[in-house]
Amino acid sequence: MEIIEKAPAKINLGLDVLYKRDDGYHELEMVMSSIDLADHLTFRTLEKDEIIIETDNSFLPLDERNHIYQAAMLLKRECSITKGVHVQMQKRIPVAAGMAGGSSDAAATLRGLNRLWKLKLSLEELAELGEKVGSDVPYCIYGNTAYVRGKGEKIEFLPKVPQCWVVLVKPRLSVSTGTVFHNLKLEQLVHPDIQGIKESIKQQNFKKMVSSLGNSLEAVTVQNYPIVGFLKEKMQQFGADVAVMSGSGPTVFALCEKRSRAQRVCNGLKGFCEEVYLIRTLNK
Repeated sequence: MEIIEKAPAKINLGLDVLYKRDDGYHELEMVMSSIDLADHLTFRTLEKDEIIIETDNSFLPLDERNHIYQAAMLLKRECSITKGVHVQMQKRIPVAAGMAGGSSDAAATLRGLNRLWKLKLSLEELAELGEKVGSDVPYCIYGNTAYVRGKGEKIEFLPKVPQCWVVLVKPRLSVSTGTVFHNLKLEQLVHPDIQGIKESIKQQNFKKMVSSLGNSLEAVTVQNYPIVGFLKEKMQQFGADVAVMSGSGPTVFALCEKRSRAQRVCNGLKGFCEEVYLIRTLNK
């Protein structure tokens, strides 16, 4: 038997860091949306009790450091599964890019193995398990557009994002989320209007939404990686309605209400970076 799962990337329409919690995590407030850029995972049961991962990306570890491996091992342990699994992944989401690629792969693994092994766990149960793998995994279990709080475990579903085009650009560098949070100076952060983003999405008001977007982590990442700020400026010069860094970076995305403008932004950026994508938000 073979099960195929899609693992979509996400962008942060808004990301705010409120304070550091007693457990060492930061209290977050975010609005996230899935986008039509995804990894594809194929799962097959193995009679031998082992986890084998194959991928077309040579940069990824294939052992217990991999989110797919961690999610599979967690589900095997929690549900007393003695069979193994072979996972074949087509990697399309850039690595260490601030788009939750690893978390989405983990979420797809939990959903896929739930089907493969006929465990009949609900999405709520899978999201609770996913929290043990990573903070973005609970959101990635559901996908679409959501208001997310806590360290990522409190999720409120929102309507789809107002119709628009997304241009993504990923410079040739990787950013450590842990390092970005370690370097945070909370008293210096700029706080975006998260509630304004929520309300504009509910109202399907694109212009109001783009005026509210923002990311508290952006200034921290730009300080260490100036190219992030440079790409954001270029997007705006080429005509983007708004440009914001996603997650801890280094990916920057632009939103454009019109495809012709998005295409112009996309074409302009190709002179600066190899990884440039013109896509849509993803709503089931």
